[in-house]
Amino acid sequence: MRGRPAARPEPLPIHSRDNPLIQRLRRLLADGAAYRSLGQVWLEGEHLCSALVQRGGLPVQAVVSESGWQLAALRELARQAPRIALLPDVLFAGISSLQSPAALGYLIDTPGGHALQPGLPSVVLDRVQDPGNVGSVLRSAAAFGVTQVLALKGTVALWAPKVLRAGMGAHFGLRLIEGLIEDDLAALKLPLLATSSHTGALLPQAELPALHAWVLGHEGQGLSATLLQRCALQLRIPQPGGEESLNVAAAAAICLYESARRASTAQAESI
Repeated sequence: MRGRPAARPEPLPIHSRDNPLIQRLRRLLADGAAYRSLGQVWLEGEHLCSALVQRGGLPVQAVVSESGWQLAALRELARQAPRIALLPDVLFAGISSLQSPAALGYLIDTPGGHALQPGLPSVVLDRVQDPGNVGSVLRSAAAFGVTQVLALKGTVALWAPKVLRAGMGAHFGLRLIEGLIEDDLAALKLPLLATSSHTGALLPQAELPALHAWVLGHEGQGLSATLLQRCALQLRIPQPGGEESLNVAAAAAICLYESARRASTAQAESI
């Protein structure tokens, strides 16, 4: 982890839409997976920037609007970076993906280098497509103490702007590994658990392995047939209201809560 800048940086004004930094930010916004080739991720908004700093991370570049620079809190966040670009409000709005531009953003180096850690309780994403769903799953994983998320090929880019917004800072407390294939999951050395609305035991009544990984599938197609065969258990979430199925993010929250609840109960009983 880099140390904090020795001197408090002063902002460099940028007024041209053709500035290389502005062009880079536009590319990152236009293509959710562009961070893979450009090597940097764009974080927009005070909440995400604060979450990064609170987790001990530091940006390589802060971008702040002229009106944002007048606010002490945003000015202090901007000065966590070694470089600050100061943009007119209109120019900043042109690189914002929000209806109300957030006035501050960070560029960070694309996180990487994580290897799949065997034996670590995990969430596996199988071609989950909706950025909001994926971001919500990451938030639930972080909330319930599951720190490793494995994304199979075909899953939406985990560091895409829309996923980042939905994740609300959860990214910075997780081991995120992308681009895996089903065979890679053998290295996890944990039983895989899946949900099904048609078969399997009810989740509240089923015996769960002490350590396990939850597998979540495509919103419409569910898990692939081959991945389903790898799962040790298929479990049903009770739905007394009679709905056919749950949104994948809602199902994930229920399953991860149940795992955390049982782990907490087991720990209390062992004392």
